[in-house]
Amino acid sequence: MTAVALPANAVVQRAPFLTPWQVWGIIFVAPYVLVFLVFVLYPVCYGLWLARHPASYEALFEDPIFFGAVVNTLIFLVIGINLKMVVALMLSGFFVQARWWIKWLSVIFIIPWAMPSIPTILSFRFMLNPEWGIINQIIFRLTTDDGPNWLNDPTLGLSLAILVHVWKSLPFWTLILMAGRLAIPADIYEAAAVDGCSRWQKFRYITWPSMQTLYLTCTILSMIWTLGDFNSVYLLTGGGPADLTHVLATLGIRYLRLDRVDLSIATIVFAMPLILPMVYFMMKRLSK
Repeated sequence: MTAVALPANAVVQRAPFLTPWQVWGIIFVAPYVLVFLVFVLYPVCYGLWLARHPASYEALFEDPIFFGAVVNTLIFLVIGINLKMVVALMLSGFFVQARWWIKWLSVIFIIPWAMPSIPTILSFRFMLNPEWGIINQIIFRLTTDDGPNWLNDPTLGLSLAILVHVWKSLPFWTLILMAGRLAIPADIYEAAAVDGCSRWQKFRYITWPSMQTLYLTCTILSMIWTLGDFNSVYLLTGGGPADLTHVLATLGIRYLRLDRVDLSIATIVFAMPLILPMVYFMMKRLSK
């Protein structure tokens, strides 16, 4: 080993705190961080600060529309999510077949999900109009009956909102489950066919065990997104008639229109104990 002594007047140059690439990275990222702080973080914190008073929750619980919205939200979640995921699971087995006409049909099937929500859902609202909607016009020509007032009945209105939500989001979950089916090795199905397994046995012993983790993860993620679904109810029924088809997502907008920001944020805070455990459970499943 040899030691080299530096001259007494030598100056040791320190590495710069930030490299030029890091400086330019901060410059480009800073506007996005500023937008996030001003338009996302600040409104959320301000809303939580407005909803800090117990009086806001007392007024929320005293509103009879709130409990109706909670019940409607639970119905929307239970029926909509299960119906959507079960149908998506079945359709994924249909569209995964390698036939030319199925490929063209899959392109048509994905259009509702690819289209914007406002024109597609409003088109349903126009078709369900009791006076000049196309559905009642067809009923009148076939039975000489005027047809029901679809959106003026709370049960029909909420049911149609669930169907519109399922129709709009079904292609997305079908594609996700199709990807899960395609990830299963084809050799397993060939071996099962040699052993004489039926289609139901292939699904029960091969497809479902291979996809149940993906199915559960998609169900939880769909539940989180459905809980915040605003368009399906608001654009179709507007929460009516008489505010009987509101869900928590649309009820918050109703309070905003009434200039009750504290109640609107309190509605969101009320749903957080349901959302946070699902997010934690989903992330825990994905980490495995």
